[in-house]
Amino acid sequence: MAIEQNTTAKEKILKKVRQALISKSKVLYSNIDLDSNVYSLPLTHEPILETFAKNFTLINGQFIYCDNHFDFLDKFITLTERKKYKSLYCWEESIQEKFKDSGIQFIPNKKNLITAQVGVTSCEAIVARTGSILLSSSRNGRSLSFVPHTHIVVAYTSQVVMEIKDAMQIVKNRYGRNMPSMLSIVSGPSCSTSIENIKINGGQGPNELFLFLIDNKTEI
Repeated sequence: MAIEQNTTAKEKILKKVRQALISKSKVLYSNIDLDSNVYSLPLTHEPILETFAKNFTLINGQFIYCDNHFDFLDKFITLTERKKYKSLYCWEESIQEKFKDSGIQFIPNKKNLITAQVGVTSCEAIVARTGSILLSSSRNGRSLSFVPHTHIVVAYTSQVVMEIKDAMQIVKNRYGRNMPSMLSIVSGPSCSTSIENIKINGGQGPNELFLFLIDNKTEI
């Protein structure tokens, strides 16, 4: 008898579910706008690069504008000499090509990455609204932007968009169905205070974040 009662109760529940699926109730809040921008529009027509530079520096990012590739190399060498970087890791061929014949020394593999001072990467896009950088695993994985004390990003003015959704659209257009296994948005260097005055490699993210933004508007 207990089995029959349980079966009956189960049938009653399934019957209610079927009825609910057949006769759907009126959708509540059907007029909600899920597409419009949640941010208020700026009061002035500020250039997008200025918007990014302002928001990026507000979150302690260090922004370096470069007129062209030669200007980039000059400023990059100046930074590395001033900071006296000794262990600089760079895995991307496109960036390595820029370093050729410049005297910039780099490590092209993962050997002893835990001791790295600097990781140099590119990015997928730059978000002006939040001053953020969109990275993906298809270029360097996660470790090169997270383990070293300093993360240096090399990007182009053509990669700067206003909103995160615009950055995601760039990724979708680039990869189609073969999306990277990981996407991450970097908003400034590590600000963790869980361990005071101690930097553990791979534990908190980089202490410094530099962005070299190369003007390529005449090349596109």
